[in-house]
Amino acid sequence: MISVVIPVLNEAPRLEALLPRLAAERDLAEIIVVDGASGDGSAEVAERFGAEIVRAPRGRGQQLHAGAEAASGDVLLFLHADTVFPSGGLTAIRRHLGAHPYAIGGNFRLLFDGDGRFDRWLEDFYAWIRSKGLYYGDSGLYIRRSWYRRLGGIRPIALMEDYDLVKRMEAAGPTLCISDPPLLTSSRRFLGRHPLLIFLGWLRVHLLHALGVSPTRLARLYDSERRRG
Repeated sequence: MISVVIPVLNEAPRLEALLPRLAAERDLAEIIVVDGASGDGSAEVAERFGAEIVRAPRGRGQQLHAGAEAASGDVLLFLHADTVFPSGGLTAIRRHLGAHPYAIGGNFRLLFDGDGRFDRWLEDFYAWIRSKGLYYGDSGLYIRRSWYRRLGGIRPIALMEDYDLVKRMEAAGPTLCISDPPLLTSSRRFLGRHPLLIFLGWLRVHLLHALGVSPTRLARLYDSERRRG
């Protein structure tokens, strides 16, 4: 059975859409919503739909870490609140892992809900970097619980917590990418930002991370760039 972990900060409207879709899924062990002190009633929405509420300090790394610690399923699925989860998505995870018993985990093919050329380019770009073993939490990262423990889990760092776990997964063994059904995610993070600057910012963060810049400094840089956008 699959535990779904969702970190939130002021995501009440998104949870209203996401949680009923998840609750209708087979193979669901539990939904854990990890609230980082939302002020819009996100926790109350989650509770209304039967999710378990975990409180954690604000920050996706800390929230995901806390949610995973509370999970009981033999597979963990980490989702962003702005995901449109496909019908049968959990069954697809179970079937893929069952057909590949040596696979550690994986992710979904990712689509964006925007209708611009940049959104379509991003979908192709995400598919290309996935072929190189690079993917992120917005694509529905899932992992067998046993491997999650063995690899040390998600580290409660300020930024790149998903990238950090993915690197360890890819180094440890084979992973899977579910192409059908795909996940649909929001393009809201790109609004008001020039596509070239978005891409250059992505390159900059990865380069600085490779050079050993701390996740805390990277998070401040990333947040300041988004605010300027």
